[in-house]
Amino acid sequence: MSLKLNDHYKNVKESYLFSDIAKRVAAYTEKHPEAKIIRLGIGDVTLPLTPTVISAMEKAVAEMGKKETFRGYAPEYGYDFIRQAVADYYKKFGVTLSLNEVFVSDGAKSDVGNIVDIFGDNTVLIPDPVYPVYLDSNLMSGRRVSFLKASSEDGFLPMPSGLKEDSYLIYLCSPNNPTGAVYNREQLTAWVNFALKTGSVIIFDSAYEAYIKGDYPHSVYEIPGAEKCAVEICSLSKTAGFTGTRCAWTIMPDTLTVDGVVLNKRWARRQATKFNGVPYVIQRAAEAALSPEGQKESEASVAYYMGNAALLADLFTRKGIWFTGGICSPYIWLKCPNGMNSWEFFDSLLENVQVVGTPGSGFGECGEGYFRLTSFGSREATEEAVGRLEKFL
Repeated sequence: MSLKLNDHYKNVKESYLFSDIAKRVAAYTEKHPEAKIIRLGIGDVTLPLTPTVISAMEKAVAEMGKKETFRGYAPEYGYDFIRQAVADYYKKFGVTLSLNEVFVSDGAKSDVGNIVDIFGDNTVLIPDPVYPVYLDSNLMSGRRVSFLKASSEDGFLPMPSGLKEDSYLIYLCSPNNPTGAVYNREQLTAWVNFALKTGSVIIFDSAYEAYIKGDYPHSVYEIPGAEKCAVEICSLSKTAGFTGTRCAWTIMPDTLTVDGVVLNKRWARRQATKFNGVPYVIQRAAEAALSPEGQKESEASVAYYMGNAALLADLFTRKGIWFTGGICSPYIWLKCPNGMNSWEFFDSLLENVQVVGTPGSGFGECGEGYFRLTSFGSREATEEAVGRLEKFL
């Protein structure tokens, strides 16, 4: 007799995409210690937390050092002050939320992976290419996964036309990671109508909504009927630089039910059992980030990153290389030149110009032949990368 393991893990790649990238870069660095590598691969921010956020954290830390204002366990769903801040933030999109519909967490990645806990044996629709966590978390749980294949022909925005009218758990990300493509109102309405008609539930990842320019929906709840068929997950990681600070939220509308079960209550039960809440200091920082002054500071950071994206987009436009992103997203998704596959182009950039990006194949089968670059580096590093690529491409 021996213990049994979760054999569904056998269906997941042995190592995570970005771990593979790190190993290749480490091997190259060991052989070429003098090389100055510019990293435009992992989507991590580089600008510091803003003054308003830091001030709120310092004040909260001081409170934690006094008996009268010390706090222990945080509420599993978030303090009311941060839930109210999130609800107020959504008002600018014309979306009204009650506090009990807002669940504060330590990151969108956590919620995207954990959301499968409250669902049963359903077919899961996942865009291809897309953020690996969607796929891996469902494979680990033994879910049946079907891919929404995307390509340059549809702008990497798959639509429900042609799908069998069945009930699904549907993952959508807009603006998309990795492609930077963003759904317009008509397209997102088509998805909401499909979900309502088929009894499906949409898991809508809006982590990059702060980068949207133009009349595109920032929240799925801007679409009529979405409150009856969609869950939304958002984060301050790329909006306010919280990648190392960790604060996000999931919106579970009271009106969202499956077989008569209110998902809000199901998610509340899951979180109360498996999550101990976000630290008080972090929640105060998040509240500050969502304040009017905090939003102004975040907008300045977003503008900085989008300035980097514009430099990259201009380069590929001049070179005649097809790409998406860079307008409503900090990502540039480009077609690998000269017929190279994703990893060939990765190795070529690393060897010849010491620029690191992310092979598109790591985001799904439909990502083969494409490549993702991020604009989260410094302006100086981005300018130098553009100069190197200018000569190489």
